[in-house]
Amino acid sequence: MASLYRDIPLATDAARAWATLRDSRNIARVFAGVLTDVKVDGDLRDVTFANGNVVRERIVAVDDARMRVAYTVCGPNFEHHAASMQIVADETGGRCRLLWTCDFLPDERRALVEPLMDAGCAAAARTLAS
Repeated sequence: MASLYRDIPLATDAARAWATLRDSRNIARVFAGVLTDVKVDGDLRDVTFANGNVVRERIVAVDDARMRVAYTVCGPNFEHHAASMQIVADETGGRCRLLWTCDFLPDERRALVEPLMDAGCAAAARTLAS
């Protein structure tokens, strides 16, 4: 199983970053440049990537106490997919980090997922700090 981990420093406080990230309707704005649109229907969201591909995701959990959202990609492209994003407050205050973990099969999807995840990290660092 492929596992990807990212730890992104954000130039904003944790409460503000979490308020934006926890709402699925904001996801295209958080990942602007990587995603262009999102449609939310209950715990399902269809995200449109900049290349036109549309992926359906299911929100598994939104945990306000831990500032963590867990989701999975639905559909035939993955045998397994589990991901989470968590906001962690910086102990010095005024800043935080985004921890993003993604586990999936088949391993060969890494060549597709990793560049999108890295582009998403750069986008999140820009947009969550603004």
